Amino acid sequence: MVKKSGSKNTALNPLAVKSAHMPWAMTPAMYIGGQAEIDEVDLTASEMEKRWGVDRLRLLVGVELREKFDRQRFLFNQAIWHGDLEELRQQAKRMIAAWRALDRKATEAGADKVSPSVWEVPLPDGSVAALVRENGDLRHVMAEGRLVQVYTLEEIGRLIHALPTVMAVKETFHGAKVTGSRINIADPLNEISAGQFSLDDPLPASIGL
Repeated sequence: MVKKSGSKNTALNPLAVKSAHMPWAMTPAMYIGGQAEIDEVDLTASEMEKRWGVDRLRLLVGVELREKFDRQRFLFNQAIWHGDLEELRQQAKRMIAAWRALDRKATEAGADKVSPSVWEVPLPDGSVAALVRENGDLRHVMAEGRLVQVYTLEEIGRLIHALPTVMAVKETFHGAKVTGSRINIADPLNEISAGQFSLDDPLPASIGL
């Protein structure tokens, strides 16, 4: 599954992606190669979010470096939508380097990493939900320019109890999950038809990559 990456690392709609006819994904071999690059960027972004918090790291560095990082996010996303395979590979490597640069700068500045007692998850409206075990852990939550909604496990329990429809689905269909995960590295072969063509043949119109 192709993803748009950056500080938000948001998964794209597969059908929208397939209809975009992106130059880097015109054959199965090209698609596999390009998706591997995107996955590597997403893994790096996920690593940084676990270390520093959701959408927080770019706010821990100076304006100049933040601007460079955001410019690289733009270039990477443009390469996903409009670039050929070589451009995508180049921008993916630069995106990973940009993440590493922010990580080094924040570490050198002595910025606090996210406490292991706080779990963060992005919400669809752009805010962040911070989950803590109990009220005593609230002091470890760091907002720093972000809209953070904090929940204790006790509050989560009440919310689960108040959502009988969702819970009924999870009870009826074992293993069912409420989707919306920030990172989800899919097998690229799942996006390719089992038709009779080689890795370097153009993908058929029914696939539409």
